[in-house]
Formats: sequence, C-alpha cells, structure tokens
Amino acid sequence: MTSPEYGAAEKQTVLIVDDTPENISLLSSLLRDRYRTKVATNGFKALEVAAGSPSPDLILLDIMMPEMDGYETCQRLKQNPATADIPVIFLTARSQVEDEELGLKMGAVDYITKPISPPVLLARVNTHISLRSAQQFLKDQNKHLEHLVVDRTSQLAKMQDATILAMASLAETRDNETGNHIRRTQNYVAALARALQYHPRFDAVLTDENIDLLYKSAPLHDIGKVGVPDRILLKPGPLDDEEWEIMKLHTVYGRDTIIQVEKQLGGSNTFLTFAREIAHYHQEKWDGSGYPDGLVGDAIPVSARLMAVADVYDALISRRVYKPAFPHAKAVEMMQKGRGTHFDPDVFDAFVAIEHEFLAIADRFRDEETTPDVEAAA
Repeated sequence: MTSPEYGAAEKQTVLIVDDTPENISLLSSLLRDRYRTKVATNGFKALEVAAGSPSPDLILLDIMMPEMDGYETCQRLKQNPATADIPVIFLTARSQVEDEELGLKMGAVDYITKPISPPVLLARVNTHISLRSAQQFLKDQNKHLEHLVVDRTSQLAKMQDATILAMASLAETRDNETGNHIRRTQNYVAALARALQYHPRFDAVLTDENIDLLYKSAPLHDIGKVGVPDRILLKPGPLDDEEWEIMKLHTVYGRDTIIQVEKQLGGSNTFLTFAREIAHYHQEKWDGSGYPDGLVGDAIPVSARLMAVADVYDALISRRVYKPAFPHAKAVEMMQKGRGTHFDPDVFDAFVAIEHEFLAIADRFRDEETTPDVEAAA
C-alpha cells in the first residue's frame, strides 16, 4: 500500500478534469509538489483516463463542461466497476446548495466551490486520498484473510479426509476384505449418486454438496467390524447361525460409534448423518429381508441404498476365502436377480446404465483380490 504521507516515495495520482486551461494550470501548480497529475479536458477523456492503468487515486471534476457535464461524468464513473471506487471531488463555480446536494447524490465525496482556497483544496485532497488508501489496505487485508481461510479450510478438509480413510482402513485390516475395497466403494457410491442426481425420487438429497459428503462418508460403512471378534471376522469357513447373528451386529456397532462422535460434538451434521445411515443400514434390502432392522423400500435411507449396490458389486468381483472373484459381466448378471428385492429398482437401473464406470473404477483401484475383467469393457 502506498503511504498517504506527503513524503511518500511514490506519489499518488490526481486526475484534473476541466475545460479551462487557466484552471488546469492553477491546479497543476498547487498539486505537483505532492502528487502526480493527469489532465482531461472533457468528460469523455476523463472516463478513458480513469479506466486506464494505473488508475488515478482521486479525481478533481469540474461541472460546467461542454458535451458531457461533470454530473454525468461522475455518474458514469460510479456505474463502471473499474472506476466506481475512485473518490471524486467536484471543483466548480456553482455554489448553490442544490448544486452541492446533487453532486453528492451522484457519488462525489466532496464539493469545493471556486475561487479555490489552496490550503482547503490540499487538505481535502489529502484527506480523501488517505481515506482511499486506508480502504484499499483494508480491502487487501480482507482478501488476504479470505485466502488464508480458504487455505486453512482446505488443509483441515484434507486432514479430515485422511483421518476418515485411516479409520476406515483400520477396520478393513481386521477383515479378509483388504486392498482397495474402501477406495472402490466410495467411488462407486459417488458415480451412482451423480447418475441419479436429477431423478425426481433423489434430486432433493443428491445435491453436489451431498454427493461430495457421500463420497467422504462411504469409507466408514464397515467401521463397526472393529467390534466383531476375530474368531468370527477371520473365520476361513462359513459362519454358523450364532456367529452370523454376531457378524450382523457390525452395522449396529458402526452406528453406535458415529452416535458417540455426534454426542461428543453436541450435535450432528450432514456428513455424520450419511456416515451413520450407511454404517447402520447398508445391509438392508428393498423387500425388507435385510438387517439389522428389516427396513422396507423408501424407509431405507438413500445413502444406504447406494452403498448396498456398491458393496455387493465389489464383493462379487473380489476373491474371498469362500468364493472366487467373479468377472464384471457375471457380477452384473448375478445382481440382476436382486432388482426390486435386494436393491431399489431405480438405483439398480442407474448402476446398469453406468456399469462401464464401475468397471473403470474397479480397474483403477484393482488389487490381487479383484478381477474387474477389463477385457469386457472393450
């Protein structure tokens, strides 16, 4: 910021707008020791100079000029975003109160009548240039603070995302479902959400902001598996009925974990709501045969319905101790039987419509446990 003091290394610029050579000469001689001056002899030239670079720090504007008077010139200056902030002082022989009132209404910061008093002119010019310098400084500071806030917010968001992935990965390391499962499923969920974003059944939920939050919350879908004993979670063979009932509780454990976070925060937010819904209800089925609550149809949150498709697809294309990794086409064929029973029909139809995206995601985040069958995409 340039200092407003008279001894500043770089002089501020005053634009003198007057059609009388004697007035221009007088004003220039009064100002030249303290300011750099520019001259315009009519309103049109004044608009051109003011919009140039660098712009003047203040404009001294006569009113009585041919073609475009000072009032209209001032009005046009204030209508142009590039010149609207430049302070204008009317300098005129028109001394009626209504003339001054009109000038101030046009946006001028001051009104000085002729004949000019040099000390008054210099004092007022200095005052308004100093005020503008202070305003510019505050504006620059605000922009700097805004950039800092954006930068810090971005850093915080990245830290939060990394923490979420670390928590989700911790749960995955206790399970046979290792590798990039959480990366694949969160991208499946986001792709499905985008495909359904403008569907009348889903558009209220699937806003751009919410899709981003769904993407971030999806990795927590199996966080409740941390509470399942190793003898069940890592059992190499089929689970018996009692063990299966314990395994089902991972949905409840996940829900309860996120509820505890909400209590610690003193409330919830959209991200935690999605995370809680997905963890609790991603094993529910459209016909009510799922768990833990046996919800039916639209009673199942949209977030959980998206995750249901994503989770089953990834389980089918991934190798497990109890099954091979099925090719993409076979996985889609097998899931077709669940349309309207396991899966929301509209969500499943969206999955079929963008199955090539699922295949691409599976290939991008593939590991030894998956067989996305890339050749099938050709």
